[in-house]
Amino acid sequence: MKPADERPAMRVVFDAHHCTLTAAQTDKMREGLDSLVRQVGAFPLSDVRVLVERNERSNDYSVKVTLILDGATLVGNDHVGALHAAFERCLRGLSENVRAYKDRLGQVPERQKHQKGTHQELEPSVDPDPAALDATIAAGDYAAFRLAAVGYEESIRKRAGRWVERYPDVDAKIGRTLEVADIVEEVFLNAFEGYARRPKDIRLGDWFESLIDPAVKALRARPTEELENINQARAAVEAQQGRGAV
Repeated sequence: MKPADERPAMRVVFDAHHCTLTAAQTDKMREGLDSLVRQVGAFPLSDVRVLVERNERSNDYSVKVTLILDGATLVGNDHVGALHAAFERCLRGLSENVRAYKDRLGQVPERQKHQKGTHQELEPSVDPDPAALDATIAAGDYAAFRLAAVGYEESIRKRAGRWVERYPDVDAKIGRTLEVADIVEEVFLNAFEGYARRPKDIRLGDWFESLIDPAVKALRARPTEELENINQARAAVEAQQGRGAV
């Protein structure tokens, strides 16, 4: 693939049947394509055609968005009474198709990495003390658990930053209403809750890695509730760190 700075801008073509699109309508749809642009940013080619058709009998809009990539043509379509609502629903479906396509592309090289022994495992910067981890679980002390397992934080952060790209709607919130650090905290919360039940024959790093996808899905499904839990947990950790600095 070409370097990012050589990648041509996404070309967008609008086509209307039985209706006329205003400049304001096309501008709004172009803005709505921002998340799709980020999602396919690694592809050297990505052109889009937006077809809008007014259904005279039902008085609603049909929208079809076709995304042309190097190796595939992906489509999303929907129809509803309001034009922009149909467009947004269409984009959601297309984003899911792109995610599935990227997953299929990613499976082959990742499987080859495992076969060749080049897959990079999630490793800690400092190995945690297993006895210390067990003690924090026995005491029901999340803040202490979080600090005892801090050696895994950076590796989880890097892996989560790449993993979230599989969920375009969540990825679009990064830097706005969500941070990668929130996903990391969710992973540690899930690890604390499930630590006693973890499979003992799996490396701790592999087990932490297996918790990244459930963490993203939880933040996707229940963002308000999960972020509230994350903020409470983060405050407890900060308080414990403050006591340790005294």
